[in-house]
Amino acid sequence: MGIINFFIELLKNPRAAIAGWIAMGLAPTYAFIFLIIFVETGVVFMPFLPGDSLLFAAGYFAADHNVGGGMSLFILLPIVWIAPILGDQCNYFIGHFFGRRIVESGKVKAMTPERIAKTEAMIEKWGPLAVFLGRFFPFIRTFMPFISGLSGMSWKRFTPFSIFGGLVWSSLFTLLGYFFGGIPFVQTHFELVIVAILLVSLAPTLVAAVRGLLNRKKKN
Repeated sequence: MGIINFFIELLKNPRAAIAGWIAMGLAPTYAFIFLIIFVETGVVFMPFLPGDSLLFAAGYFAADHNVGGGMSLFILLPIVWIAPILGDQCNYFIGHFFGRRIVESGKVKAMTPERIAKTEAMIEKWGPLAVFLGRFFPFIRTFMPFISGLSGMSWKRFTPFSIFGGLVWSSLFTLLGYFFGGIPFVQTHFELVIVAILLVSLAPTLVAAVRGLLNRKKKN
């Protein structure tokens, strides 16, 4: 139950989670941030982790306005750059070597046929550029490297777009928290801002799901 409560609290309030980590020391804080970003990207079983909101909250604590945080942007940025890049590589090779067995086992409940089809459609339409684009969508960013390895996309085609996507995504959300976290409205309504980030990130996936449902109803 402890690990479940940990993830629930992280999803509900990443700012409070990071504040608790900072109380234990900066080294554990950086380690937790690295681990969660890596796992969200690198382990196909964990697509629900809040990468976007965690990066935003981490950027908030690295800003000068939050003097109680003590985190350094110049340490934080390399950590959040490396974590998704290594995670993508891990997930790519999991998909390449074990993908068929994992999908056929049905043990990854979040990997629904609809999500697999959406990810494969992105790859078919955009090629390796889909690896970059998929980085900005929850669930898709976890499945994209896995399905890239599963589908036979070569490592040489996958890796440049994976690195570029990881750098842009992690920098964008971290710097948003760094520069805008000090705005009084954001500080007062931080939890609402986190919810808004999640909704904006999920919006394209939700729209696609609704469209797919409507199309199936029309066919029937």
